Amino acid sequence: MSSHHLLPIIGEPRPERSDAARNRAALLEAATRLIEHCGIGGVTMEAVAAEAGVGKGTVFRRFQSREGLMAALLDHSEADWQAQVMGGPPPLGPGAPPMDRLLAFGNSRIETNLRHADLIRAAGRAGVRSYAAYSFVATHARYLLGELGVRGDIALLAIALMAPIESSILEQQVKIEQIDLDRIRSGWADLARRIVENPGDEGAR
Repeated sequence: MSSHHLLPIIGEPRPERSDAARNRAALLEAATRLIEHCGIGGVTMEAVAAEAGVGKGTVFRRFQSREGLMAALLDHSEADWQAQVMGGPPPLGPGAPPMDRLLAFGNSRIETNLRHADLIRAAGRAGVRSYAAYSFVATHARYLLGELGVRGDIALLAIALMAPIESSILEQQVKIEQIDLDRIRSGWADLARRIVENPGDEGAR
């Protein structure tokens, strides 16, 4: 999958100086530790400043608002996931058969999107995923379907695969309808296999 590039999640940030990037990473690590110990609700700008050992103004200058901080955490987590897809261990990363990679992709997105649900809400408008971020996931799904020899409109088939495991759909299923997560994983794997095993048309890819 060498043609892929890591894509920005939130907008197009300007390149950072190395010291600014280190400071940003330290603040995000502090926020991540707070989430692990206190949950999203326990993460305030003041708490992040105290955890990182800096002044509150430093956090506000870096992220402008709590929503901006949450969006940056979402961006950071998604970038890590993209890196695993691009160069991490198989089956999510390169080196496994394409069907194994497709199933690993689905399981990973289910876990990632459920984990990100609270972050997306906390980020508000700042947390809306950009077209570029969605494009990475869609491109990877299309790539794997192509590797599996799927014919027909691969772009729409990839969307059909991604739609059931988007964050809002998963939350509806898991938290409101109380559908077992293993059932969701099995159902998605069944959908993926049906798409791959159906010969389809000789239509446009």
